[in-house]
Amino acid sequence: MTRKRIQIKKIDNISSRQVTFSKRRKGLFKKAQELSTLCDADIALIVFSATNKLFEYASSSIQKVIERRSQCSGIHRLEHLPIEQFMQFESDSNDTPRKKVEEKTHELRQLNGEDLQGLTLHQLQKLEEVLKRSLASVSRVKDEKIYARNQHP
Repeated sequence: MTRKRIQIKKIDNISSRQVTFSKRRKGLFKKAQELSTLCDADIALIVFSATNKLFEYASSSIQKVIERRSQCSGIHRLEHLPIEQFMQFESDSNDTPRKKVEEKTHELRQLNGEDLQGLTLHQLQKLEEVLKRSLASVSRVKDEKIYARNQHP
């Protein structure tokens, strides 16, 4: 006997939805662990439930996987940048994790020179200052590496 194919849509019954979430989350985490073991893949999996509970799996360290992802996409760690100085978002305790991720994604796009049309002149000037400091930092590290390489041929 084969399983019945279900239609993929939001489950209306709250308790059924929670049971399905729990079972499928366990299956997803199991598949992630299997993929990591079988293929020696570095995996990080982050899931927020509808009730904002955090569930996570990492084959090594979530932070290391996120850093690796950032390096591959050309977006380097930006925690040290004073993004809050040029972005005047009020921190709302009712913000959902999804909304926060969307806001941070929007901020990263702006740091990459995209989605700038909604910024004021003052915000654009602050963004420019942040980018100049970042460029100076990158140039300094690059120069240090060039200097070190020339000192030790």
